[in-house]
Amino acid sequence: MDAKQVEHESGTNKGTYTPKQLSKFLIPSIIGVLLFLVPISVNDTVTIGLGVMADGLQAAIGPYIPAFMTFVLVVSAAGSLAVKFLPANVYQKNLFVTAIFDIGVFWVVLRFIGATFALMTLFSVGPEVIWSDLTGVVVLYDLVPVLMVWFLFASLFMPLLLEFGLMDFIGAMVRKVMNPLFQLPGRSSVDAMASWMGSGTVGVMLTTQQYEEGYYSKKEASIIATNFSIASIAFSLVIARFLSIDHLFVQFYATVVVCGVIAAVVIPRIPPLSNKKTTYHAPVGQQIQEDVPEGWSTFRWGVDRAVKKADQVKSAGPVVKKGLFHVADIWLGLIPLVMALGTIALVIAEFTPLFTYLSYPFIPILNLLQLPEAEAAAPAMIVGFADMFLPAVIGSGIEAEITRFVIGVMALTQLIYMSEIGVLLIKSKIPINLLELFVIFLQRTVVTLPIAAAIAHLFFF
Repeated sequence: MDAKQVEHESGTNKGTYTPKQLSKFLIPSIIGVLLFLVPISVNDTVTIGLGVMADGLQAAIGPYIPAFMTFVLVVSAAGSLAVKFLPANVYQKNLFVTAIFDIGVFWVVLRFIGATFALMTLFSVGPEVIWSDLTGVVVLYDLVPVLMVWFLFASLFMPLLLEFGLMDFIGAMVRKVMNPLFQLPGRSSVDAMASWMGSGTVGVMLTTQQYEEGYYSKKEASIIATNFSIASIAFSLVIARFLSIDHLFVQFYATVVVCGVIAAVVIPRIPPLSNKKTTYHAPVGQQIQEDVPEGWSTFRWGVDRAVKKADQVKSAGPVVKKGLFHVADIWLGLIPLVMALGTIALVIAEFTPLFTYLSYPFIPILNLLQLPEAEAAAPAMIVGFADMFLPAVIGSGIEAEITRFVIGVMALTQLIYMSEIGVLLIKSKIPINLLELFVIFLQRTVVTLPIAAAIAHLFFF
């Protein structure tokens, strides 16, 4: 490609790309790739540039985050309640207040529950099942700080991936692979890579924004969010170490990848995902165009789409403003739900026999797959719906290494867990509900469990 000029044709319009137009696409996109998609090793841990910033901020202010976020959750609940009692003409002129605080009664109640749980946990008051080290403390002191810093930087820098043409360029380039294999547009590969290198929540966040802007249909957004929001390599290593199988990490992660790819091929082709509508988010309609016209090479069409997208950004102000709004929306809108639903899920998992009862059907399946200690391992097959780390907690006490190996693989390939991903999806405009999430969780478990066990038996044990 000539750095100074790329011929540009679109229908009857002819022109040229100036170096300024190409730079507007290339420079922000390259920075975005370096921040989100390029793995780097820091202190023997594989992460990304965004992760370095997030970890650095968390290390600097970590002790203060629980108290700060408790204050944020109280503001979220109080603001939502105040809007319910104020006359509409007082706040509707303020688009920020309307978007953040003018919500349904159900969500107001959840915000109040989240704020209450945070206060109880911060001050260790009320029923101990809420603020114990196994429930509220896990959410407020372990999960919320990670989400706070990750979403801060992800929201601020996400426009580098979305607004300057990178998604459009990659979408055109890899559409021929993504579409027949996964029934998805090519740009979804960026979501998967952002999850793989950084965080599953970042992947869901990308998917949500792309859906709301008209680049994914309802069906595509549902498929991507429930099949491509994979855990990062860094978190996978944490799981492996916790289960004492980190000496098998290459084999372990290879199994996760194989299981994940097979599930991503199978699950979208069966209900409920196969029944999702192919229509787009109503307020914006379809905005995506990845089909390569006659007479265009794939590369040239990708560049054309990318440069046109980048050209729509006239100044940095609106981009920064949009990023800050997403930070506020996550902190005030999503994290209260994580505190509420995440704590409830952990209370159910830790202090009730529900997941144990639900796991009974897996005992004969695990025996059939010749996995030792099936009865002890069975709850790990189902408890991941509450939180991704819980299967590892259960599996850590199992002696049989092959069983711990399979439990670790399942924890990472089930993908949907209510303490984080599930809440994010329910809060989003993607049309998927709690029952559907649980069904997809079970489907992923049934599909990937025999594959993980077979690979473990055939190649590693």
